Amino acid sequence: MQVARLRKDGHNRLCNPLVLSKRTPNPPPQAPLIPPSPTSEGSTQYTSGVNGWTVKEVGHYRDVLHWGPHPDPDCPPDGVVVEVAAAAINFPDLLMIAGKYQVRPPRPFVPGLEAVGIVVKVGADSRFSLGDRLIVNGTHGAFAEKMAATDRQSFPAPQGMSDAEAAGFVVAYQTSHFALTHRAGLSVGEVLLVHGGAGGVGTSAIQLGKYLGARVIATASTDEKLKHCKKVGADDVINYTETDFASRVKELTGGHGADVIFDPVGGDVTATSTKCIAWNGRLLIIGFAAGEIPSIPANRILLKNISVVGLHWGNYFIHQPLLVNQAHQQLTQWFDEQVIRPVIGGQFPLADLPAALEVVEQRRAIGKIILGG
Repeated sequence: MQVARLRKDGHNRLCNPLVLSKRTPNPPPQAPLIPPSPTSEGSTQYTSGVNGWTVKEVGHYRDVLHWGPHPDPDCPPDGVVVEVAAAAINFPDLLMIAGKYQVRPPRPFVPGLEAVGIVVKVGADSRFSLGDRLIVNGTHGAFAEKMAATDRQSFPAPQGMSDAEAAGFVVAYQTSHFALTHRAGLSVGEVLLVHGGAGGVGTSAIQLGKYLGARVIATASTDEKLKHCKKVGADDVINYTETDFASRVKELTGGHGADVIFDPVGGDVTATSTKCIAWNGRLLIIGFAAGEIPSIPANRILLKNISVVGLHWGNYFIHQPLLVNQAHQQLTQWFDEQVIRPVIGGQFPLADLPAALEVVEQRRAIGKIILGG
């Protein structure tokens, strides 16, 4: 549905809620009770009675995930426990279950980075209250009926946002926000190339890139995904399975290339991207969904004055937590103004986590994949 709203310059325009405006089955068998694990920020210690998923040994999720009852999570002194209404699937969940992520929680652990729910327990030093509806984030803990998180990892859920949307809001939109603004300094009129544009992070990058005034080109692997990229705001789309995307980007930009390249894919995509990046371009390293950490020819970095810029959003909680809160306030405002909106590509019951992970693993996801909601 399109919504008419008044711009600050006094001109009415239609705003698609999915498009940012420019500036100018049955549960698996129950597993045995899991013993307690140590507590640290972002991790959970257990003390009686919720269902959830646990990882006792790392490996492929089909082999190592265990469903069943386990004790309630303990509430951090400076945090909360929420009753989970919905949780989001993120690519790092696959890596963490496999023991291949840069953060490795002590085992056994409950996987899952982010969830939304109602506060049912409050620590003595928490700023939140019983009944608050919060988005909670951590290295793990989301794929259960309750999740604990510190205040630093908890954010008020925007009013008017569904549980499914809220569950998939923080990681994707904060990642793109920090990448495009703090790391790349994307400017009005620049060309932004978004790889993996149909996924949750890619979708948020397209929306935010449009809002920041860029011309957005998105790549994806199927016609259905390309239609999604156009729907959420991409000016041009490229099927990278059928077309040399580097040549097509140069063609679309009259030889200029992309000023900023948003790359959550890795592998050969990263190296090929250096062929279509503009002079003084910024190549954002977001992740490695292709499963391969790339090597970049250093001569191209030198000859084109390229900046290769990494982003590990989770480290902002440690080094600059105030920026994370400021970003949440800004993103909430943009949601309230109907210029950004999470896209939900599929919802599964909590007990069907393996099926949900398979969608992400096989790169079939369009938007965010959600448990519950």
